[in-house]
Amino acid sequence: MARLIPLEKVRNIGIMAHIDAGKTTTTERILYYTGVSNRMGEVHEGSALMDWMEQEQERGITITSAATTCFWLGHRINIIDTPGHVDFTMEVERSLRVLDGVISIFCAVAGVEPQSETVWRQAEKYGIPRIAFINKMDRVGADYWRTIQMMRDRLKTDPLPLQLPFGEEEDFVGVIDLVQMRNIVYDATTLGARYHSIEVPIERKSEVLKHREKILEVAAEADDSLMEKYIDGLDLTPQEIKRAIRKATLRHEVIPVLCGAAFKNRGVQPLLDAVVDYLPSPLDVPAVEGTRPDGGVEKRRPSDTEPFSALAFKLTNDPFVGHLTYLRIYSGSLKAGSTVYNVTQGKEERIGRLLKMHANKREEIKEVYAGDIVAAVGLRKTSTGDTLSEKEHPIVLGAIEFPAPVISVSIEPKTKADLDKLGRSLHKLALEDPSFRIKIDEDTAQTLISGMGELHLEIIVDRLLREFKVDARVGVPEVSYRETITKTVEGEGKFIKQTGGRGQYGHVVLRLEPLRPGVGFEFVNKVVGGAIPREYIPAVEQGFKEAMQHGVLAGYPLIDVRVTLLDGSYHEVDSSDIAFKIAASLGFRDLARKANPILLEPIMSLEVVLSEEFLGEVIGDLNARRGKITGIDVRKGIQVIKSEVPLAEMFGYATDLRSLTQGRAHYTMQFSRYKPMPSASTESLISHRKGGAELSSSVNRKEVI
Repeated sequence: MARLIPLEKVRNIGIMAHIDAGKTTTTERILYYTGVSNRMGEVHEGSALMDWMEQEQERGITITSAATTCFWLGHRINIIDTPGHVDFTMEVERSLRVLDGVISIFCAVAGVEPQSETVWRQAEKYGIPRIAFINKMDRVGADYWRTIQMMRDRLKTDPLPLQLPFGEEEDFVGVIDLVQMRNIVYDATTLGARYHSIEVPIERKSEVLKHREKILEVAAEADDSLMEKYIDGLDLTPQEIKRAIRKATLRHEVIPVLCGAAFKNRGVQPLLDAVVDYLPSPLDVPAVEGTRPDGGVEKRRPSDTEPFSALAFKLTNDPFVGHLTYLRIYSGSLKAGSTVYNVTQGKEERIGRLLKMHANKREEIKEVYAGDIVAAVGLRKTSTGDTLSEKEHPIVLGAIEFPAPVISVSIEPKTKADLDKLGRSLHKLALEDPSFRIKIDEDTAQTLISGMGELHLEIIVDRLLREFKVDARVGVPEVSYRETITKTVEGEGKFIKQTGGRGQYGHVVLRLEPLRPGVGFEFVNKVVGGAIPREYIPAVEQGFKEAMQHGVLAGYPLIDVRVTLLDGSYHEVDSSDIAFKIAASLGFRDLARKANPILLEPIMSLEVVLSEEFLGEVIGDLNARRGKITGIDVRKGIQVIKSEVPLAEMFGYATDLRSLTQGRAHYTMQFSRYKPMPSASTESLISHRKGGAELSSSVNRKEVI
């Protein structure tokens, strides 16, 4: 079967934003206007097609990224709607890894919010071209130009307004298109499906011409063929302007900005036009790069004739078809029923069925091509981030990086019958969500689950009950603390057992020194003259790494340490990998105790949005939580408190904030950094970890998720 849509007319895009900026509402309008759905789903009613999980419908938020496909102006647009809540930032990360372009949505009232910045930086990391859509222009307090200025100030980017709002707040009825010089007004009786163009009002002519001049300047600078026309004062056609802006967008020189009110069905069709006009096709992005098994670097062009390669970026469990693996096809083609090679795992897999997904709805297809995003059934050994290719032409594409969890809770089944089901269910959830971790506490034999926040773990527990029918009891949240050292020390580690016959002999001389925060672990080998044979050095390094997993104060992982192997000795008969590994581990732990170890706690960056009348109470509560106020912004009718607060003090904050503000405030919180704990809190935590009394102060405020 031949490709139906040429590759240059394919768009793989994501929709990203801060929570409640209108991502899913915008996607629902896109699906309605492109004919994918015959009704508009609403987030607040729990009827949005893209928010198909029960947990999403109940809470009115997006939890898992959902994929769908639509067609506009002869182009195929594959869309991934991503979550806005910081607890589910991993969903954004893995979606951006496989996308070519992004619509970044901003609320016209709130502007650039904390999670807006986070997802923007994620897109920058992958070098993804973006267009901006300033939504909610119909809301009281909407300010188009303030939002654009916030983009400049906070995102350090160069926004290029292609539209002006027509009307303000509740009188917002359409947009002025600066490229085609037309005024688009929407018909409210047709749910925005019909609109008409009118002349730009005379009173706004000078404003429109001023902003259009900026567009013409950018177009001339981006395309040399237009520069001469611009200098000579000749008119540029809309097609020429679009072509030039597209070049500048793909080179990350500008961010085209549009506006609208998705909930009121205004401004969505021009946004679709912009996706087609300005965002890249798979042919416009650099060829994907990977490594061959022999270590060589290889590039794969987005062509159906290249050897097949694909990245598995998401796994889900579908109640009807079972295990689903989402794939981005980078090169070649793939047929249902064929065999592929998982290069990452070194195993062959058979593709049972190929599905085109519309959120949780499925459409079976027989063959997929370069540039496609699809789901495959039958891949049992493939994990998130694995590369699939032809066995004759293996390649490993860049893996997906996932953040470390910051919060843990204990979990146990309520009945013996649930014991086996709990283990199997947690394993399936961990396969789906790489930011969700499971481990057994060696001291208490408890099962601990870890995630990115309270809401993340709350959703996990809710899914256990509803999807997997496992009734579980959850303990109080535990913070993922860390340990580090504060001074440089030198010493040795020995492991010697010689009792007749072959024994064990390992001896290392080492130096421990602290590193600046965030560096992690460094190993330096300065052994000379063969004091320790080269084949034992990897075992020594492994011994250090294993010792760092359990700190010397309270058993938390040690971070930001450099270990230098200075010297040592070996025995020709008794030395072995295991002997040097144990010697390194013993020496490391002994020196760590002498290096003034300290505990580090996770500090969260917090923004609280509230009205002025509650400012004093909220600041007082944050001070009681050991919070540090870093700034207070005054916006139209609201105050925004920026602060840094220890995670240990923030459990149950949503409930407390509602009580303090009569439910009229909201907050966002994301991990900032690790910071040394106060001595009093350190002593209390160490006592608790060693079986002492329960933690006081902050722990007493913790709530069971």
